[in-house]
Order: sequence, then structure tokens, then C-alpha cells
Amino acid sequence: MNEIRPKTREFYTFNEHMKRIIIIIFSMFFLLDTSAQTLVVLGTTQDAGKPQIGCQRNCCKNLKSRFFVASLGVSDVKNKKNYLFDATPDITAQFQLLSSITGVKSIDGIFLTHAHSGHYTGLMYLGKEGMNASKTPVYAMPRLTNYLTKNGPWSQLVTLENINLKPLQSLIPITLDNGLVVMPIVVPHRDEYSETVGFKIIGTKKSALYIPDIDKWKLWEKDIIAEVNAVDYAFIDGTFFEDGEINRPIKDVPHPFVSESVSIFKNQPLSVKQKIYFIHLNHTNPAHDKLSPQRISIEKLGFRFASLGTQFMLN
Repeated sequence: MNEIRPKTREFYTFNEHMKRIIIIIFSMFFLLDTSAQTLVVLGTTQDAGKPQIGCQRNCCKNLKSRFFVASLGVSDVKNKKNYLFDATPDITAQFQLLSSITGVKSIDGIFLTHAHSGHYTGLMYLGKEGMNASKTPVYAMPRLTNYLTKNGPWSQLVTLENINLKPLQSLIPITLDNGLVVMPIVVPHRDEYSETVGFKIIGTKKSALYIPDIDKWKLWEKDIIAEVNAVDYAFIDGTFFEDGEINRPIKDVPHPFVSESVSIFKNQPLSVKQKIYFIHLNHTNPAHDKLSPQRISIEKLGFRFASLGTQFMLN
């Protein structure tokens, strides 16, 4: 399936520095075809990361380092373009990772899913206190565009032309270079400040679905089974493993449980299940641990969990 899985981890410690360099060189050796269209997993956790501030539970204790918030990167090597899907609080390290793998050193577009904290606040690093970017294209739906334009500090990025807002409309594809196409798809979620979308990312030969946030699959007007069948890779909301995972009503922060999604796809062939990579895991989700019985039980069924640095070919 043209998936390249270097043995990266969700975090890097100082003692692993040389291992990281070897992994990157290995990745570049395989990926830097002059026509490559490469999708890279840049983060897998829920908005507030892991460890999560204020958490005293075992899931956040004695961690040697941190995990990155859910994001994807797509690199068009032929045209030397990088595109990020969501601007997370970890955008600096994520962009460095993407560039080190693909050799492309620019940010040529950022596609935003919605206005929750883990998905757009990384834009602040494009401002004059940081990168001081010049007209970086930021693709956003109408309500989100309005929010960024009329509310500081984001509005300063617009007025100083650090970012150039590009309008999106649901189901209207955006054509990029080298045959890359991105299509937003509205999904039901807690839309306090903006719409919420997922993205279909279409390369010259293969395609991916990215839906890190949705309230429940049954509330969506589309059929998630059909949508997964229509792509080669599906990165879908895996925030909570099952009910009772957090100490507040799940109705306040609804997401489909991993167990629910598995049930929906239980009658699908193995080839379909293997397309699914759960992403956007809450800090409490036991599937963060690759050796947990919960994760192992799901993987035995054919499903997968997104892993930092994993690369997928789109051409």
C-alpha cells in the first residue's frame, strides 16, 4: 500500500537524537523522488496534548517527553511545496519534522478544520513575534475566515499580511500544484466560532480522508463507510476509546468512541479496516500505549492508529 513506516515515536528525547537522524536519512532515501507527493503524520493527540495541563492521572505521569497535537503534512517535492492540515500549538516542531523528511523548506498553505484550540492557534507563530511570514495562504471556511479577520490577535496576522486568507466551500475542491486536490467536507461538531470540516486529500494516484473531529458518525449526512471505501487512507476521530474515560459528561465534548467506529466497520472486509488510522487521541485514551490490551485488541481486527512520522505516498 506504499506506506513507509520509519520507527519514529511520538516524542524525541536528547538520548534519541542520533536515532532520529538515522530515521530521517532513511526516510529521505526512499521518499525524495522528484515527483513525490508525500503525506506525513505530524501529530496524533487531542488539542491539549499529552501530558495535559492539570492532569494528575497515571496517563500523564512519568512521561519522558510530549506528544504532538493531531496534524497532517503533505509535500509536493516536484514543486517544492509543503501544506499543513491544521495549525497546532506544536506547529514549529511539526514543520521541522516535515521539512527534514521531505527536504522542502517552505510553508505554502495551511488548511484549517475549525476553531478549536488545537487546530488554529499555531497561526500565532507566523506573526511578527515569530516567523514574520509573508502572505502564507491559510484556507478556511466562511465563519472561520470571519472569526480570524475580526478577532485579535488573529486579525493582526491579516492586517500585517502574515497570512493570506483563502476561502473554502464544502465539497468545492481546491486544485494545488502537481495534480494535488484538497476538498473540504462539513461535519457536525461543536461549532462555537466556526464551521468544522474534514478534508479529502487527492493525489495523482491515491487519496486520503482526514476527519480529526466529529460529534458522532450517525449525525453526519454522509456515510462514513462509503467515504472510507472511496479513499486509500482514512485518518478519523479516535479521541476517546470508550465511554467513561473522562470525569465529565461526554455530551459536553462528544466524539465517536473508537469502540463505536470499530462496531460500524465490523462487517467490512479486512482491506477496508486496514485503511483506517485513528487519530486525535485524548490524553486519557489507553491506545496511546502501543502495548495496551485495548490497542492490541483493535489492531488484531485490522484497524490501525496513526503514528508520528509515518509517511504515505499519494502518487
